[in-house]
Amino acid sequence: MDQIISADQKDLSVLRPPERDLRLDLFRGVGQWMVFLDHIPHDLVSWLTLRNYGFSDAAEFFVFISGYLAGFIYGPAVRGGYFLAATKRLMKRVWQLYIAHIFLFLLFTAQVARTAKRFDNPMYENEFNVFNFLQHPDVMIGQALSLKYKPVNFDVLPLYMALLFASPLILWCLIRRPALALLGSVVLYIAARWFDWNLPSYPAGSSWYFNPFAWQMLFVFAAWCGLGGSAQLQFLIGSRAALAVAVAWLAFAFLIVMTWHSAFLESLIPKWMIKVIYPIDKSDLDMLRFTHFLALALVVVRFVPKHWPPLTSKWLVPLMACGRHSLPIFCLGIFLSFSAHWVLTQYSKGFAEQLFVSAVGVTVMVAAAFLLDWYKKVPVLFEAPKTEPTTEPAQA
Repeated sequence: MDQIISADQKDLSVLRPPERDLRLDLFRGVGQWMVFLDHIPHDLVSWLTLRNYGFSDAAEFFVFISGYLAGFIYGPAVRGGYFLAATKRLMKRVWQLYIAHIFLFLLFTAQVARTAKRFDNPMYENEFNVFNFLQHPDVMIGQALSLKYKPVNFDVLPLYMALLFASPLILWCLIRRPALALLGSVVLYIAARWFDWNLPSYPAGSSWYFNPFAWQMLFVFAAWCGLGGSAQLQFLIGSRAALAVAVAWLAFAFLIVMTWHSAFLESLIPKWMIKVIYPIDKSDLDMLRFTHFLALALVVVRFVPKHWPPLTSKWLVPLMACGRHSLPIFCLGIFLSFSAHWVLTQYSKGFAEQLFVSAVGVTVMVAAAFLLDWYKKVPVLFEAPKTEPTTEPAQA
């Protein structure tokens, strides 16, 4: 699909990393902390996360940012005639994610099995869906390698891999026929929900928790924004009417979510509205979740511009560091969330203990991110020095 353009005619500037948008690092860092806290059952500190105040949560954060980065980083290369070069880089990223997923799976399963044996508590094996693997490893290893079998909390990376795997074709379509590509994405979303399309999972008859045929719509829209579509939406972002609608929708979502915790508030919701709203399906990216995230994104973009001064504040350094190393910090967060759950289960679920394990987990994540920052600065032997300083590209 590469355009037939001579090397002299091609714009080599598209091969250089684009200027880093610090907002993406910030919100990926926020997402990492939210995922860690949300994965600790019965943790009161998780009340600080988005899922307790609206329809969407950290999953929408990651999918949107991933799609945006795919368009922002690799879109110019595809547009400039370097489709194969962009595809090569994206497939390398998919392979890295796959390897990380398999290693995380093996280490996490060993962690759960050892804990269950050490404390003679089989609840851990069942609670985190590793019992079948421990009983039939010869069969389950193949299911795990094919991404059909996944323990609890392991559903995001396979979705990310599937979307990135399709991203070269998505970017090519968005560049050639953006309106048709967006329309096709919407049609696929509707068809997936209507005909119950999804990828198979284990056991037989089940499917992926995050349906890639539905979640692709958020990814494609984000990629379109990263390719320059966000500039076409400035009239909407700057509109007071759009801001008012977005704030009203966020307030409505907040009120609905509060009814989940108050019987009195729940009694105030009309029966017809309950039938319309529920169920709010996360697996197939319910439209309530999708529109809630778009409303939140509009408000954030409106009040947090690209060169927002606090982005360079020392107070945000821990969040930015975690956002720069999203994959290793995400994997670490999975381990830490189980460790925190183990501590609260075996010893005490008091608020002080919940606060302690949450604070320790976030501190470990930040320390690991700082360590990775330091490691990247260590010189590499036998590597020719760069003639021009460049900005390290963000990973999609």
